[in-house]
Amino acid sequence: MKILVTGGAGFVGSHLVDRLVGQGHDVRVLDNLDPQVHGGERKPPPYFNQRAELIVGDVRNRECVATALEGIEVLFHQAAAVGVGQSMYEIEHYVSVNGIGSAVVLEEVIKRKDRIKRIVIASSMSIYGEGAYLDSKNEVVYPSLRDDGKMASQKFECLDAEGKPLSPIPTNESKPLRPTSVYAVTKRDQEELFLTVGSAYDIPTVALRYFNIYGTRQALSNPYTGVMAIFSARLLNRKSPIIFEDGRQTRDFVNVRDIVEANLCAMKTDRGIGKAFNIGTGKPTSILEVADTLSSQLDFPDPPEIMGKYRTGDIRHCFADINNARKDLGFQPNVELADGLRELLAWLRRQRPEDRVEQATSELVQRGLTR
Repeated sequence: MKILVTGGAGFVGSHLVDRLVGQGHDVRVLDNLDPQVHGGERKPPPYFNQRAELIVGDVRNRECVATALEGIEVLFHQAAAVGVGQSMYEIEHYVSVNGIGSAVVLEEVIKRKDRIKRIVIASSMSIYGEGAYLDSKNEVVYPSLRDDGKMASQKFECLDAEGKPLSPIPTNESKPLRPTSVYAVTKRDQEELFLTVGSAYDIPTVALRYFNIYGTRQALSNPYTGVMAIFSARLLNRKSPIIFEDGRQTRDFVNVRDIVEANLCAMKTDRGIGKAFNIGTGKPTSILEVADTLSSQLDFPDPPEIMGKYRTGDIRHCFADINNARKDLGFQPNVELADGLRELLAWLRRQRPEDRVEQATSELVQRGLTR
């Protein structure tokens, strides 16, 4: 098939391109080679698959998008501005890339709707806000953002009305969407735009809500990327990872290879059309556990720097219920965290990233987004 992957030179996109090319598809990539992700020079990364066609351009540029979509049968829209903290002060940029970019892509898709057989849109778990919990009566509850006063006293867990801790449970797709950052708002809008337009024009569309992705090719010098990449950049520069709150907050860490499998499932089956699916492992892992594991494996002796402070909009716990993805997409995560970390660490030892974490943290402090 003739396939377009937007953002196909990036972390997830490049792995997806490799698999598609390996399966014999004719793959085209549209990517702006953002310096924040790829470094100062706008040139393809060394891992870019030479059997894929590359168009260097922005998803907001109608001419580039029109050229990229010519003859395309399947679209994987991976392109996005990514970064929760940065999105809170570069608001126009995030809204422009993720919102206007989606609008331009969709308008050009509509012109070619009779040819396009499938769209897969990359969404995000961040659109949930806090995850799902059980209260003391064993009832499912969806708490709002935590109270600033309690967190200032380092009481970080989500509490019920009586002040009792709530118990985190897997979050499923029926949870109300309560995004707590500009990035999350734009990802919710992206998902809803694609599903709405796909339904209106009868273009088969599937949304995948990625949980916390890790793996090789993460942009280690980008301080706004995933927490594993951020910790790794610090450790490779022989500095302790910086942890907000107490480090016991949990996330669902899913390997990039499983993310690629989910995309392939969404392309092949018709059972997911018009729906959004969680893509994760269903297993919670604490941030402190990740930092300790990476430190140990990279032979860094000092403990992580636990700040005790918190960032505006941060959530406490969120991990995926993936039953719907299993049932409708046939998705099954296959990479255990221990195995994925071994692969990641083997790659990390060959990298020399620039550590820009302190610069990014100071940006949040200056704007009152860290307390």
